[in-house]
Amino acid sequence: MKKSKSIIQKPAFRIAFCSVTAAVEVVFLFIAGFSGVGTYALPCFAGLITIAVVIEYKCKWALGVYAVAAVLTFLLSGNKEAALMFTAFFGYYPILKNVLDRHIKNVVVRWIVKFAVFNAAAVGSFYAAIYLLSIPASEFSLFGVYLPLVFLLAGNVFFLIYDIAVNVFVKFYVQKLRPAMFGRYI
Repeated sequence: MKKSKSIIQKPAFRIAFCSVTAAVEVVFLFIAGFSGVGTYALPCFAGLITIAVVIEYKCKWALGVYAVAAVLTFLLSGNKEAALMFTAFFGYYPILKNVLDRHIKNVVVRWIVKFAVFNAAAVGSFYAAIYLLSIPASEFSLFGVYLPLVFLLAGNVFFLIYDIAVNVFVKFYVQKLRPAMFGRYI
């Protein structure tokens, strides 16, 4: 007799789960248009949601979720800076982190690659915000002092904390959320 698939492995459930995940990410980024703090925090939270897809269905499906959420975010969100932050880094970082953590065994090299990716995304986002989204350069100043390098340094500290937070969220998802959501199906 043929053993039936778990409900979470059935194609219809997989598509529904990935669709809902993308929709929740888009909602977070849509809300960023109404909140000043949301410009920075909500792209981070939206990226964390991708972890569930990485764990359940691997990177290929997570990349699809990221692509759909990134396109819909630019179409629907009123906060293009938050959409840019999600698209340029936070949306795909949990997927990339999974790949880097599995394939680069040397911890120092892994961190160098992670910081290189973050810095490339941060600098690229800075120039995209100025030249593509027409965000005035004055947005990157504090009390009249132009501070992009200070922001980049602070961003690197934040990135280190974010990477650790991703690890914490993975453990939380596997130990608490996954059993609560899928219970007997896993």
